Amino acid sequence: MRARGANVTDIVILVVAADDAVMPQTREALSHAQAANVPIIVAVNKIDKPGANPERVKQQLAELNLLAEDWGGQTMFIPVSALKHTNLDKLLEAILLQAEVLDLKANPEARASGTVLEARVERGRGPVASVLVKRGTLRVGDAIVAGTFSGKVRALTNHLGQNVKDASPGFAVEILGFEGLPSAGEKFDAPINEGAAREIVENRVNKNRAAALSAGSKVSLDDLFSKIQTGSVKELNIVLKGDVFGSVEAVRDSLLKQSNEKVKIKVIFSAPGGITESDVMLASASNAIIIGFNVRPETKARQLAEAEHVDVKCYNIIYELIDDVKKSMLGLLDKKKVERFLGRAEVRQTFSVPKVGTIAGCSVIDGKIIRGANVRLLRDSRIILEGKMSSLKRFKDDAKEVATGFECGIGLENYNDLKPGDIIEAYQIDMVAGEMNG
Repeated sequence: MRARGANVTDIVILVVAADDAVMPQTREALSHAQAANVPIIVAVNKIDKPGANPERVKQQLAELNLLAEDWGGQTMFIPVSALKHTNLDKLLEAILLQAEVLDLKANPEARASGTVLEARVERGRGPVASVLVKRGTLRVGDAIVAGTFSGKVRALTNHLGQNVKDASPGFAVEILGFEGLPSAGEKFDAPINEGAAREIVENRVNKNRAAALSAGSKVSLDDLFSKIQTGSVKELNIVLKGDVFGSVEAVRDSLLKQSNEKVKIKVIFSAPGGITESDVMLASASNAIIIGFNVRPETKARQLAEAEHVDVKCYNIIYELIDDVKKSMLGLLDKKKVERFLGRAEVRQTFSVPKVGTIAGCSVIDGKIIRGANVRLLRDSRIILEGKMSSLKRFKDDAKEVATGFECGIGLENYNDLKPGDIIEAYQIDMVAGEMNG
């Protein structure tokens, strides 16, 4: 959501509480705004509260490359109070000034175009899309196209739920009339007629089909060297996640030191915690790779990364992590060991079996679990254990494999500290012949 917002916005107003200063969600919002290269105005809110410290906000944001004007930077910081309406007029003046400097204008007479913010199917109404008009005026009866879906505007609803006849630049409205459900973040246009809209959709479908056949243009550690050589990559963007803040900081500092004259390493976002869908969306939008240290991607994040062709690498030894990045930049990355994801099971209940140990009663939530596979035990996306599976059973019988949606009993070699809610991730190491670079 933050990534889409940053990409459709002309000016970002970053609201930071003066008594709380910079929180993790502020860092995430800022990283999306910086990745989208959008001008930022900081509204330092709650200045009327006891313990408010606007200078601390400036200091913490300066560490994130956002320097206030009175500190020699280019970012406007406006101290405000939303409760008492203090300095809200100054905030509006700052927005108008920035808009004037950027020469933000739109022609209301042109054919409408803009961005789909959200889309859903409603019972009795069909596909409903929330859009932001950026240029021209959208009217009831206009032909419309977004992504691979076209239609005709049957109704427009404003933010108050009122029906309107048109929407000019800068206004957000809900549209009824799409033949299908466009994706959030898609651009929409209002062609001359419905025939032109269908022709545009047909061309896009053909282009998507061709793009799918030649997919794989996203950067990855495996092909980084070849892209450096061709000059298509001069900057390696990284989204970094780790188990604790201290290790994230250490890994980030070590990565930044690997920059050289051919390629600059840029950590566009770093934070403790598991790899989420939001991280994948940021990496996809910024053509970045994701590196996890002692953490793993959530199931939906892993599936999204595969769909978006985002490279996700996970490590639990910092030297291996740095070594892989260094080798990939030199074209020396060893490809002999390749990890293949098999499946995930969630622990629902645990049983203590005499002479055997603890057995986890699990439900397979993704992929399939294969007997004898390598396993990781994850708790809150953090790696607790890496080891081997000692047993896999369906009811009382040994099983070779258990697929998604089925229940099973899993035992881990020499490990009994299993808890409900833990995730057991099964994987396999494949040996792949190394490739010659040159």
